[in-house]
Amino acid sequence: MAVSTSDFSTDGFLVVRNAVASDIVRACAEVIEEKLRARGVDPRDPATWIAPVVRLPCPDGPAFTAAGMSPALQEVYDALLGPDRWIRRKGVGGSIPVRFPSMQDPGDAGWHIDGSYEVDGQWWVNVHSRHRGLLALFLFTDVGPEDAPTELLVGSHLDVPRVLAPFGVQGVFFGDVVERLPASTFQRLRAHATGQAGDVYVCHPFLVHRATWPHRGARPRLLAQPEIAHREQFTLCDAAGLCEVERAILRGLA
Repeated sequence: MAVSTSDFSTDGFLVVRNAVASDIVRACAEVIEEKLRARGVDPRDPATWIAPVVRLPCPDGPAFTAAGMSPALQEVYDALLGPDRWIRRKGVGGSIPVRFPSMQDPGDAGWHIDGSYEVDGQWWVNVHSRHRGLLALFLFTDVGPEDAPTELLVGSHLDVPRVLAPFGVQGVFFGDVVERLPASTFQRLRAHATGQAGDVYVCHPFLVHRATWPHRGARPRLLAQPEIAHREQFTLCDAAGLCEVERAILRGLA
């Protein structure tokens, strides 16, 4: 596929359609459904959908290894981070917030950026994006506008570096970032992570996003949200060899 790094730099994300083959997606979904049944939640039985969201660690196994190492995704990670600069894992990783049709507030639908590294039991982030190179959103089911899609503030990754910069290498608790952003951040265009099972949204680590509710769809929404880790935090030196994620941070700082 042709990777549009210019769109990524401006918008803070790009979409890889059909990144994971349909048979692999189905196999992953079946494993996730079995994990839910082990918790007493049957994805096929609405009577068991008591909570609006159930969180699972993303399972391991051959299907998830194939999904995580999709050639299309490897090409995108190489283009945005640079070959050999990101850490390959045998699987997808991250967590899976399974969202069920519900009018109830799930309690986790606030704007945020994802944390990157642990400090005293909390997730922190710094302007160098220590540990986290990208955020990926794997759609394991079709996600339409009524299925509680993740909402993205287009271009918001350019506002975050100026908030993080004063905290230096030490960084700050990720939950304190959004409240420091200017009002203009929340006036940006909004996009929703909708698509077919097998699509993957590849996002800048500083992209502001949130869960949405209510879920007015008919079936549970399965989505994994792993980090794509990199080997070294970004140096942010204005020199040759900058990757696209790093260039976007410097653009935000300018």
